[in-house]
Amino acid sequence: MAPAAIAQNPAMDVHAQAQRCLMERDPETKLARVRELDARWPEKRPRVCDGVSAPEPIAVPGRPPRPRLVSPREVERRQVSTPEGRAALLHALAHIEFNAVNLALDAVYRFRGLPFEYYGDWVRVAAEEAHHFALLRERLRALGHDYGDFTAHDGLWEMAVKTAHDPLARMALVPRVLEARGLDASPTLIAKLRACGDARAVEIMAIIQRDEIGHVAVGSRWYRYLCGERGLDPVATFRRLLREYDGPRLRGPFDHVARRRAGFTEQELDLIEELAAGR
Repeated sequence: MAPAAIAQNPAMDVHAQAQRCLMERDPETKLARVRELDARWPEKRPRVCDGVSAPEPIAVPGRPPRPRLVSPREVERRQVSTPEGRAALLHALAHIEFNAVNLALDAVYRFRGLPFEYYGDWVRVAAEEAHHFALLRERLRALGHDYGDFTAHDGLWEMAVKTAHDPLARMALVPRVLEARGLDASPTLIAKLRACGDARAVEIMAIIQRDEIGHVAVGSRWYRYLCGERGLDPVATFRRLLREYDGPRLRGPFDHVARRRAGFTEQELDLIEELAAGR
């Protein structure tokens, strides 16, 4: 479809193209299609995407036959100080980024009638997550491995399925809970990779750390927007949604500086500390 088609019918094209990217199984083709969608995105369209057909349920997004998916307890864990352990860590991070591409695309495809800027935000996030995956895969290959060589789990997508009917729940529980874990974990991961002497992996993680703050901030922005539209208190609603959807237990320590930059308020930081302490 030519770029002009987006301008003529932005709502239909945005959702159809996001679905096309989402269901693509081959990683290289998926990444190329995401980059194309991002490059074609019109910059200033204050209209909303509305009046389009309902999205289809997607139990399984487009992904390659490997890695083999197992429970979180069964995922291989090795000492990062060894080359094999470092490869296993980079593989786990690459899998998170691949899932994040699909999650961002699903946020574009699934939820209708939101401001046009919402779709632009999540297309950009998908493109940046695709870039992260490509960087990690390149480094993984330099270590003699590739994506699919280790096992992985499907926790991120499972929450996407649980929240598929409500963008408020999705914004609260995927970017602001599951993906926000990366904000807390990145400093430790970078320190471990630096101790291994892997300067390139440290560079890649610094890029991811910078961008992920922005991605969680996108989730925060639209979470607050939806709370405002529904007349809901963001802090009380966040607590309720964690309970309703059996969200993962919050575990500290939390990087308050990064989370503030990602849109968490002081009240929300107090809440996650309270929940992590089991109060």
